[in-house]
Amino acid sequence: MNVQFGRWNFDGQPVGADYLERAKSHTEDYPHDRTQASASYAIAMYFQALWVSREDFAERQPLQSDSGIRMTWDGRLDNREELLSLLHPPAGHLSTDANIVLRAYEQIGTLCFPKLHGDWALALWDPAKQSLFLAKDFIGTRHLFYRFEPHRGITWATVLDPIVKLAAQPFEINEEFVAGYLSTFPSTDLTPYTGVDAVPASTFVEVKPSHTRTEKYWQLDPAHRVRYGKDSDYEEHFRHLFRQSVHRRLRASRPVVAELSGGMDSTSIVSVADELLRDGKAETPRLDTVSFYDDDEPNWNERPYFALVEAKRGRGGYHLNVAAMERAFEEPQENCFFPLPGFDALAVERSYDVRRCLEASDSRLVLSGIGGDEVTGGVPTPIPELQDLFVSLRPVEFFRKLLRFGLVQRRSWLHLGGDVIEEFLPQPIRRMCTNAWIAPWLTNAFVERNRDVFWRDAKRKTLSGPPPSFQESVSALERLRRVLSAIQPNAIARHQATYPYLDRDLLTFLFGVPRSQHVRPGQRRSLLRRALAGIVPSEIFARKRKAYVARHSVVLLETASPAIETLLCSSHIVAAGWVREQEFRRTLAAIRAGQLENIIPLKKTLTLELWLRSVTRCRLLDIHIGQPNKSRKSKPVCPAESKFSPFRAE
Repeated sequence: MNVQFGRWNFDGQPVGADYLERAKSHTEDYPHDRTQASASYAIAMYFQALWVSREDFAERQPLQSDSGIRMTWDGRLDNREELLSLLHPPAGHLSTDANIVLRAYEQIGTLCFPKLHGDWALALWDPAKQSLFLAKDFIGTRHLFYRFEPHRGITWATVLDPIVKLAAQPFEINEEFVAGYLSTFPSTDLTPYTGVDAVPASTFVEVKPSHTRTEKYWQLDPAHRVRYGKDSDYEEHFRHLFRQSVHRRLRASRPVVAELSGGMDSTSIVSVADELLRDGKAETPRLDTVSFYDDDEPNWNERPYFALVEAKRGRGGYHLNVAAMERAFEEPQENCFFPLPGFDALAVERSYDVRRCLEASDSRLVLSGIGGDEVTGGVPTPIPELQDLFVSLRPVEFFRKLLRFGLVQRRSWLHLGGDVIEEFLPQPIRRMCTNAWIAPWLTNAFVERNRDVFWRDAKRKTLSGPPPSFQESVSALERLRRVLSAIQPNAIARHQATYPYLDRDLLTFLFGVPRSQHVRPGQRRSLLRRALAGIVPSEIFARKRKAYVARHSVVLLETASPAIETLLCSSHIVAAGWVREQEFRRTLAAIRAGQLENIIPLKKTLTLELWLRSVTRCRLLDIHIGQPNKSRKSKPVCPAESKFSPFRAE
């Protein structure tokens, strides 16, 4: 992972060399091959490069053009040849991704951002416009944070460490972030530090001394449709795009490691990558795999499935036993700093285990199957398809499919039809019919202050405008962006993760095909299964859905009882007025007795308390005990965004 950092003093005062050195000291633990800096009076940038592809060896950042534009770029540009053909640069002049992007900006300005395909984040200073631009790719695979102080300056970085540690005063905690963390995932533009924001996916932020302007440069097109006459045409198109996506992510001068669980997502990636390697069409010299297992967990036995894939490949992978429970909910070592919640000492140990596997493989790039379930029909619900038929006034086909899905799911057609209609009801009525994911131990005042956060995944679908299935795709994309924003970069990780299912060309296709291609009565993920039949072992497609990990969670809470008791003693989350301690203890006892419905939010609540102790001890956060914490107010929608309403992806 490359590290970008920069500072712009709006008053024109030079950014001192000592300031840059202090910033570097907070990022030097992140792996890097080269560090370079560029300072010119009021603006300074530096870049820590971690080489992955062959082109990276020739890269020298920050870049500066003849016109004085300066840029740092962290990413992988997938459509290099397409952009080169449009730009017509001198032969051999633009060998690196960053050079291509800089030239694209010089020629067409911010209109180049939607043309950049791949995983990326950039910071660009344009002296002609006296503006700083911060931008990220369409899905948000890379991070980019900034702290804007009107008329004083702006600090930005791909990691939070230097931004929060260089501040003169502790930050107030952003309660909206806390609510998001305790429900599902926080919004993509939030951090827990009030005044420090994140650049959202598919968005650029233009910074001037007096204000910032946020503009979305890309959105899903509701008019985009992919329609063929035969199933085989959909299957061929999917195979081409999925193969292309995996190929793009094998662009590495070292071996690549793929996560392999033995499920459909990871096995599909590994199987297609192996085909590319056999055909000599991959840049990486080798693909290794890493698999996690717990032989003591009766509901989660992955070993037979990833062993089957390894047998087909003719080579084993790295195996990590995740049965260990020591040091759960304990603080990591003092030298481990995590600017976002989510880590305890046990998670740190597992991160080091992964790191050792990557070092043994000599790899810096990991392929992950995140997103596969969400975009290929992993949740076998017919609701979006039935809603499309309902809205388009096709009653005969609607009732025919309603009865068919009802028979397969063993549900009354009345109940299934009620689920179809319920999502069109006004929001106040929906809240009476459905339950948001609100943990029972959260205080009423905290929930009421953050009501919109807890109910955001229960948005009402509209009868007019794009089809309900498209609205569902927009919501799925938003949820995936929040998941990616929660995967925090940290100094332990010595790799860059990439996600073949979240390729822009692939997603545009998957969201444009009929819903019936993904989910059919009695068969989830229909298109994936059909398209990769003969490539993925049939035993993987035949396996049942992965069961929930039950035993491990219960035993973990029992083993960690002393650590949990320590966290509940003089608890920050209780003192802040967010959690009712007695209700939390009652739920904890119920989970130990086997009632597991609240296990995930309970774990997140404990890791939040653990993290709060760390950052308050470092004097990075100030929590107002017994008073509501300030949350950042919503930013006004700029004119460029308003035309997307009400179907903006963010």
